[in-house]
Parts: sequence; structure tokens; C-alpha cells
Amino acid sequence: MSIWQRIADAIAALANGEGLTAVFDKLRAEPEKTVAFTIAVIALGAKMAKADGLVTRGEVSAFREVFTIPPEDEDNAARVFNLARQDVAGFDSYARKIAAMFDDRHDTLFDLMEGLFHIAVADDNYHDAEDQFLSVVARIFGMTDAEFRTLRARYVPDADHDPYFILGATPDMSLDDVRALWRELVRETHPDRMMARGVPEEAIKMAEKRLVQINRAWEEISEKAA
Repeated sequence: MSIWQRIADAIAALANGEGLTAVFDKLRAEPEKTVAFTIAVIALGAKMAKADGLVTRGEVSAFREVFTIPPEDEDNAARVFNLARQDVAGFDSYARKIAAMFDDRHDTLFDLMEGLFHIAVADDNYHDAEDQFLSVVARIFGMTDAEFRTLRARYVPDADHDPYFILGATPDMSLDDVRALWRELVRETHPDRMMARGVPEEAIKMAEKRLVQINRAWEEISEKAA
């Protein structure tokens, strides 16, 4: 059964009047966390699209920046998007439920934030409302300001693309320490590692852009040090 069918089943199991926040309460067991991850990215992405006022910007197509969605499963992805967009619950309610679900998986929450950044820049226009939205979600997820700046540096076109920010390093670190950090980031970006954290196989292409950014940052730092 595809993850999109599992998502459809999870939504179908909602009682009348229940919103998507109820889904997060029901998907806390380990096998379902990949479903929860996917729903979380789409649901928060829908709230973010509503926040910047551009709810018609190719709704499902923006999520192709994160997920592989076969044509026959587009309706299931769109259903999650529309449920979230119409839900009276605020995005902060979603974020708190998701944070509680992955409270022992900070790295998974980082992956999820990365997916939201992919969606935010998919239209080549990163809005102030999106930045504000993502900043609040990051705080709810327990991310530090430095971690948030790292993600902004990797994905936002007009952000400060300091290579140290991109690696989550600082200029006062030795080259050996930065190299060790870069290597660990490369290891953490391996698809097997990501899937072990609950990132679905359909979203592993997120790793491609991350790997390009961290490798480019390391090359820039190492070349300057040469």
C-alpha cells in the first residue's frame, strides 16, 4: 500500500467534525510516523500558503519540491491540503501536535522544517509572511535561532549565504572541526538515515538539494583555507 493510500485511510478514519490535528494524535506509533511526517509537511504547507495569501499558486505542484506524487495519488495529497486550509485550527495548534509527536526526534523536526522551506521557495518568491510563519513553527519545534538561520541560508535566495551558516558552523572553528561537521551532515543526508528518522521514501529527494548546498559550503570554506 502506498503512503498516499495510507494517508487517505488515516483521513477517512476521522470522525465527523474532527480536524487534522486529531490525525496527529492517532499516528504516534512508529510505523505510522512516515504518514504523519507527510501529512505534517502538507498540512503546515497549506497553512503557510494561506498565510502569504497565495492559495492558488499551484497547490499540489509546490509539494512536488518535496514529494514524489504519482498522478493517481494527487487527489489524496490535495485532500490533505484542502482539509488543512479549511480547518479552523491555527497553524500553531498543528505545530504543537507535531512537535509532541516527534519530541524525541529533533532531527526529524529539522527535516520537516526543511520540507517547508522547499515549499516556501518553490515559487521563487519568499514572502515576509512565510518567514514569520516558519520562524514561529521553528520555535514551537524547539529549534535554535542558529538552526533556523542555517535553513534560511540553505534555501532562501536573498538570505545571507554564509557557508558557515549553511553547515551550522562558526568562523572560529578549526578547519578540522568544520570538516568533521560537514562529513556528519553528509552522513545524515544519506537516504537510509533519513528514512530511519521517519522521512518517507517519497520525500528523499529533499536530500539532493541539501547535499548540494552543504558540499558547496564546504568547498568554499576549504578553498579559502588553502
